[in-house]
Amino acid sequence: MTNTSRPDLSVLTVPAFNDNYLWIIHDGSHAAVVDPGDAGPVREALAAHKLSLTAILLTHHHADHIGGVPSLLAEWRVPVYGPRNDGIAFVSEALGEGDHVRIAGLDLELDVLEVPGHTLGHIAYVRRASGANWLFCGDTLFAGGCGRLFEGTPAQMAGSLAKLAALPDDTLVYCAHEYTVANLKFAQVVEPDNQGLALRMRDAAEKRGTRLPTVPSTIGLERGTNPFLRYTEPGVVRSLVDAGRLATDASPLQAFAALREWKNTF
Repeated sequence: MTNTSRPDLSVLTVPAFNDNYLWIIHDGSHAAVVDPGDAGPVREALAAHKLSLTAILLTHHHADHIGGVPSLLAEWRVPVYGPRNDGIAFVSEALGEGDHVRIAGLDLELDVLEVPGHTLGHIAYVRRASGANWLFCGDTLFAGGCGRLFEGTPAQMAGSLAKLAALPDDTLVYCAHEYTVANLKFAQVVEPDNQGLALRMRDAAEKRGTRLPTVPSTIGLERGTNPFLRYTEPGVVRSLVDAGRLATDASPLQAFAALREWKNTF
């Protein structure tokens, strides 16, 4: 478990299952947990840091993101913030695009973005603060990649990623899985001449060699190295064409769809 600190709030990294990250935002006394797919690690982290749970934040309905909620609610009677349109029965505070929430017990304000693609109702939470811009994006944007299109369309996912890519460069990206090395291996095939990508792969491999998390990343780093934010770059398009996955006269959206299909089978 690692602790990303800022002067006012900190974020605990809580590993779960094989490769999930659950995020606990806290001020030393009170805490909100993001996507608690498993209650056990959350409960242990709260006890270890002597924190009281004041809120639960959900990004989408998949079991590895919501599975621990009933157990946590049995111990703490707290609000459950989540997407308005993603079919989660125990959400008490339903949210959508443009909503602004203030988390009880914490000096934490979050803006809500609708980011469909992985699921139709997926949302993300953005904290905008000087020196501490944070993004909790669930399974929409990953370090070096993006989520599979289980429910949405390529157009929806491309639009969602564009919305996230427009955030400030220093925004910390708290995604929900440790997929970084696998994502960067694919990215290097797609964009082999990207030197920033090569440096990022070296750093990620070193971290994973000692079991350190590779996240959070930053929006600036993603814009420079994540192929799903770079699908209009000439080198990425050329790789798609050379691989026989894209026609030379294809549209940018067709390039995005082809890139996602390629990653699905990589």
